Parts: sequence; C-alpha cells; structure tokens
Amino acid sequence: MKAGLFYCTTSGSNSSDSVFLKSAMAKRNPAIIAPSLLSANFARLEEDVRMLEKGGADWLHIDVMDGHFVPNITIGPVVVAALRKITKLPLDCHLMITEPDRYIPDFAKAGADIITVHVEACPHLNRTVQHIKSFGKKAGVSLNPATPVSSIKEILTDADMILLMSVNPGFGGQEFIPSLFRRAATISQWIHSQNLNCLIEADGGIKLDNIADVYASGVDAIVSGSGIFGASDPAAMIGKMRDACKSVDVVSV
Repeated sequence: MKAGLFYCTTSGSNSSDSVFLKSAMAKRNPAIIAPSLLSANFARLEEDVRMLEKGGADWLHIDVMDGHFVPNITIGPVVVAALRKITKLPLDCHLMITEPDRYIPDFAKAGADIITVHVEACPHLNRTVQHIKSFGKKAGVSLNPATPVSSIKEILTDADMILLMSVNPGFGGQEFIPSLFRRAATISQWIHSQNLNCLIEADGGIKLDNIADVYASGVDAIVSGSGIFGASDPAAMIGKMRDACKSVDVVSV
C-alpha cells in the first residue's frame, strides 16, 4: 500500500479539497475512474456528463491541447467553466500545451480541481507546481511515454499526482504502450519508500481488457476515453471497469 494515499470523493463540494482525502487503509483504495471527455459527443456534452455521473464516474478528465505541444486543438477554460456549472464531479484538467504557466490562472478560475502540466513543457517545474497550488488546486505532472521517469523524481514530494501517458498524446483511440506497467511500478515504489501522498494516473489506450493490469501496476486513477464512450452502454462500462479492478487488493512494492 501507499501509506496516506489521497482518495477521491464526490460528496458535493466544488473545492479542490474535496478531490483528495487521506486514507490509512491496509488495502489499496478503489480505482478512480476518470472518463476522458475527449471522446464525448460535444453536441450533447451535458447529456454525456449526466450519463457519466449516473454510471459512477469519479472524475471528469479534460484534455486541453493547443496544436503546438501536441498535433491537435481541443478545448479551453471557457468549456471548463461551463462544465463546472453543470457538475460537482472533480474536473481533472490535463494541459498538453506549451507555456502552461500563462494559462494556469484561467483554468483555476474556470473551476478545475486538478491541473496537470507536462514535464517536457516546464523548464522550471517546481515553480509551475507551486503556481498551481497557489490557487488552491491539486498539481499533477505528466510524462510522455519516452520521457525517463527519473525526470519527475525530484518533484514527487511536491506533486499531488503523476500522470503517465500510455500513448503519445494528441489523439484518442490509440493503442496502449505496455511500458506503462514498468514505469508505474517504478514510481509507485518511489512513492511508497518515501511515504508520500501522491497519486499515479494513467491515460491512453486503457480498456476493459487491460484495466486490471494497469491498476495492478500501481496506478490509482485511470483515464479512459474510447474504452468507455466506445461501449454500447458507456455508463455500464464504468461499472465493469471498476469491478475488473476489485480483484487487485495490494500493489507490489
């Protein structure tokens, strides 16, 4: 187990303090399921959010892309603000953008609960993490699949979450890169050895057939886009994914 692991709650408060609670359970906390709105139908976004709420989603994962850091353009703070008005679920904003410090205040004001930046885009990562925290938000740090995990070792004591990409970011529906298992296990060991309150999140190519293995590798929060929205019943798929993780009690560290 990771002693003092932060855990998600969806009890109703919109503040970032409601996103994580300390736990001293002997076994792992249940997997946090975070559907990616990148795969939602933007013509009926509120309807899809209601469906995800009904299905028991823990967080809503929001992919922010600028066409520079990644080869795609998605949404910005205006959409995040609109989502904040219609849901109490924690908003997990993943900034796949250059110069993220310029936009952190906008996403914080819009209602993001977690703001995640890429180590590859932040030459002064500690400063960026503290910038996020200055707004009372949880700070995440993400790594692309080919970025050495050692690049985040010094920020583990300050970050609230490490997001490991299991695809090359920019597009949904890509094939899962299995090096995620080794990378997650390594970071989980570091977190455990230092008794840190830091989550591990994974994003990319995660579906029902591999979610249990992802969770078993030490991942706490699991993002799935096409794996959920591509199902005939997306709300039911959330439950199936959660059930698939229930057989995994303790992460090996």
